[in-house]
Amino acid sequence: MLTQLLIRHFAIIEEVDLAWQRGLTVLTGETGAGKSILVDALQLVIGARAGAEVVRAGSERAEISATFDITGSDPAFIEWLDQQGIEASDELLVRRLVSRDGKSRAFLNGQPVTVQSLREAGQWLADIHGQHDFQSLMRPAAQRDLLDRFAGCTDLAASVRARHEQHLRALEALQTLEQSADDRDENIDRLSFQLQELESLQLAPGEPAALTSERQVLANVSRLADSARQALDGLYEGDQGNARDYASRSLNALRAVAPLDTRLAELLPALEEAVIGLTDSSQALARYLETLEGDPARLETVEQRLALIESLARKHRCDADALPDVAERLRAELAPLEDLGGALAAQRQAVGQAFEHWRKEARSLSAARQTAATALSEAISLRMQTLGMAGGRFEVALSPSTDTGTRAQGLEDVQYWVTANTGQPLRPLAKVASGGELSRLSLAVQVALAHHEGSAKAMRHGCMIFDEVDAGVGGAVAEIVGRELAALGRHAQVLCVTHLPQVAALGQQHFKVQKIQRSQTTHTEVRTLPGDERIEEIARMLGGIDITQTTREHAAEMLGAAEGAQTVVSPRRARGAGSSSSRSARKSLTRGR
Repeated sequence: MLTQLLIRHFAIIEEVDLAWQRGLTVLTGETGAGKSILVDALQLVIGARAGAEVVRAGSERAEISATFDITGSDPAFIEWLDQQGIEASDELLVRRLVSRDGKSRAFLNGQPVTVQSLREAGQWLADIHGQHDFQSLMRPAAQRDLLDRFAGCTDLAASVRARHEQHLRALEALQTLEQSADDRDENIDRLSFQLQELESLQLAPGEPAALTSERQVLANVSRLADSARQALDGLYEGDQGNARDYASRSLNALRAVAPLDTRLAELLPALEEAVIGLTDSSQALARYLETLEGDPARLETVEQRLALIESLARKHRCDADALPDVAERLRAELAPLEDLGGALAAQRQAVGQAFEHWRKEARSLSAARQTAATALSEAISLRMQTLGMAGGRFEVALSPSTDTGTRAQGLEDVQYWVTANTGQPLRPLAKVASGGELSRLSLAVQVALAHHEGSAKAMRHGCMIFDEVDAGVGGAVAEIVGRELAALGRHAQVLCVTHLPQVAALGQQHFKVQKIQRSQTTHTEVRTLPGDERIEEIARMLGGIDITQTTREHAAEMLGAAEGAQTVVSPRRARGAGSSSSRSARKSLTRGR
């Protein structure tokens, strides 16, 4: 439910900060005072479109912040919040900012979210009903959802949707196998040939690198031999002198005089190591030259082997060392094709089972809907008689689907039909023209749902807003509308913008909206009315400009009667002349005249 609403620089509101209670809250005020601006702000904070025109003149941005108590909310909503990564326990702070250039930002518990996400959250947080904003009941999916909630089969409906998804996945898997079957022989030949190529290659680990190194040596034998012979002559075998001879002579010369100077003796070990190293290197070079031998035939073999490896690597678009992995993958692809007949039979059986599971649950859902459709039609038609639509009729129509496959919504389509007048044909709800009738019909639907068995669990929204649902009614009907709203407030928080004193008197909380002119500017002010001021406001709504003492007494009488009214007027009883307070109202007005 809504617990706090902060509005800054929105339309003609400079700043309003309101605390909201459970039950029925009424908002009253003169026409044009700005009551609907509050509804517009609530619409904006739950995801409605926003433009620069909502920003108060002279301000940089508009801000609307709403705090909702989400204790006991729909588990699906809590799961949705978790999926969005939004931490929430008992409260959810929803914030919307609109800048002067028309750009908008949204936040849930301080976390930035898209307006689409805000709109999704708003579907759980509040539902707005008005003459021109008939949100829920105009959507076919919402009509079906309401019927399922009335029937107490929301879990079954969810299971039908899940069975439908399972059937679709089974069909997709079957189609994939059938497509594979169409190309089975061709695919087996292709995969078998490719696998045979790789298996005949018998590539050893590390072989490509080893062959590449060997090819480099074989292709450069002459150059390698010339360089090695030149190095060996310079180090050891040169007739005109070589490095080892010069080093040996130097070592012998120093040995002869080393006893005379210890500093020379210290150099001897390093020079001896150098002579040994030159000898070892020379011997290694000699062995290298003995093994270095040109072999054109081997070079050709190596080049052919490398060409084959590189060709297969290009064919399979991989590194040469990964060719064994490609062979394993081909084996894995080939195996099911060789046993495709069994796989097809098993998948066809899985599709059939998925369809039967769906049909069984869809039939159970259909039976529950049939029973609930009759009960809901009667309940709403009955309430229409007391809400200014005498002779009206409501019908929940179930149209069997002609589809042969599964459907997420079940075996039938759900559509609401209505006529507000005796003798007029039923028409789809979406084509009903009168805004006042639509809003009161919404009230009838919601109250019927609330009073149905298990109503507390059936109410999806914790906060419901009705914008002038009492338009076009008066007298006893107006009081009945108020009583129905108050009764609905026992199951959900109800906010109602009204011009009728009969409705306003039944509110548990009363806000007055009025325009204030200050410093050549206009502001909308909203405040909670205490007892005396509430009597004055009800009297204004009863008597207009000139408020008499009799009118004030009548207002006080209405408020007193409202406090004692704890039960909802039965639709059957309400067909009479009206309640006792309505009769008292008529007597008081007669005395006043």
